[in-house]
Amino acid sequence: MLGISDNTVQCQRDLQDLQAPKLNQLVRWHFMARRLLLALLVVFVILLFVPWQQNIQANGRVTTLRPEQRPQMVHATIPGRIEHWYVMEGQPVKKGDTIVRLSEVKVEYFDPNLVQRVSNQVRAKENAILSYQNKIAALEAQIAAMRRERDDKIQQILNKIRQAELKIEADSVAVLQAEVDIQIARRQFDGVKNLYDRGLKSLTEFEEKRAKLQESKAKLVAAENKLAASRNELNINRTELSLTRNEYDNKISKAESEKFSTQSEMHNAQAEANKLRIEQENYSRRAAFYYILAPQDGYVVQAITPGVGEIIKEGDPVVSILSAKPELAVEMYIRPMDVPLIKPGNQVRFLFDGWPAFFFSGWPNISVGTYAGRVVAIDRNISDNGRFRVLVKPDPDDEPWPEALQVGGGVRGIALLNIVPVWYELWRVLNGFPPDLYAWGKKSDEEQKEEGLLPNAPIKKVK
Repeated sequence: MLGISDNTVQCQRDLQDLQAPKLNQLVRWHFMARRLLLALLVVFVILLFVPWQQNIQANGRVTTLRPEQRPQMVHATIPGRIEHWYVMEGQPVKKGDTIVRLSEVKVEYFDPNLVQRVSNQVRAKENAILSYQNKIAALEAQIAAMRRERDDKIQQILNKIRQAELKIEADSVAVLQAEVDIQIARRQFDGVKNLYDRGLKSLTEFEEKRAKLQESKAKLVAAENKLAASRNELNINRTELSLTRNEYDNKISKAESEKFSTQSEMHNAQAEANKLRIEQENYSRRAAFYYILAPQDGYVVQAITPGVGEIIKEGDPVVSILSAKPELAVEMYIRPMDVPLIKPGNQVRFLFDGWPAFFFSGWPNISVGTYAGRVVAIDRNISDNGRFRVLVKPDPDDEPWPEALQVGGGVRGIALLNIVPVWYELWRVLNGFPPDLYAWGKKSDEEQKEEGLLPNAPIKKVK
């Protein structure tokens, strides 16, 4: 029964003939199911250790790498009325092609010869400025002549003053001589008088000495009068010198005042001329703004104000233009908690709207129909939708993006992160941890510096 002996047991053969034991035996497929479950368990355990590519998924749209290549509105520089359209929507245009012609709507610009008339006003002001300059030059010449005349006149008076001073000196000497003569004449007169009183001199000699004394007194008085006249003449000359200086200073001041007044008028004329030149240039440039031109090569996307005869204001959009050869890029928006995980140079896989693709998030190498890109920049300010914008350019080392890709198309981006085992990814998801919260395995310092994980690490250059 227990099979511990080589002897056969009769009951074993008896059980084969019974119906109940046959009904209680396991069928063959039960053993196959057990083996299948065991195989699946083994496969599942093996899959737990298969490498898994962590990723961050986000939606975005196709844009351009350079701002000037994005769709832009062409605005009206001046207010006007639309007279004629030269393009149609979807039509390619070159830089400088005429898109719309406008006509004037403001009354002050209706004159067709406005620029020429303002130019004539500018020439008239320039002639007035020239006249002011000539007048200033004439006044300067007049002032210079008056200064020379003043100097000559002053020099002449100074010469007279010098002559008067010399004459005063001579007259002073004459007065001194007259005083000496009087003293001599008085001594002679006194001597003759004593002799006359004693009877030693005659009356005639006495009278002669007295006459000579009187004559000396008369000469002294004449010399003193002449000296006084000379001094008076010196005072007159000095007064004349002061009056001459005052007279010419007044004349020169008056001429300079007139000169400064003329200069002020000239400066006002120059200011008016510059103002007129500005108006002339504005009017001439305004005439060029009647034609709205294409700012760059591209395609007319949409006519914002399509009607003929419609009046548009200054700064109103007229037409939208898209660059002909834009450098395509993708802008995708990621959650704030994922921002620290994205760095410039990280690879991103894209699924573009309209291009079929099969993507395996954990094994991007076996995905089909996806395109690669490299992160170029990350906004430092959060967007209105509560997420951060990431700008991605095509990866030059991978397959190029589709040529038919258009700006504004939808796209789904998958940013590829670290490679970890499947069991670690399952553990992370079950615990609600973000990707890369814990580093899987220890990396060398050189690898961490290359990935920018250590301070003073070199910045990766994105081609």
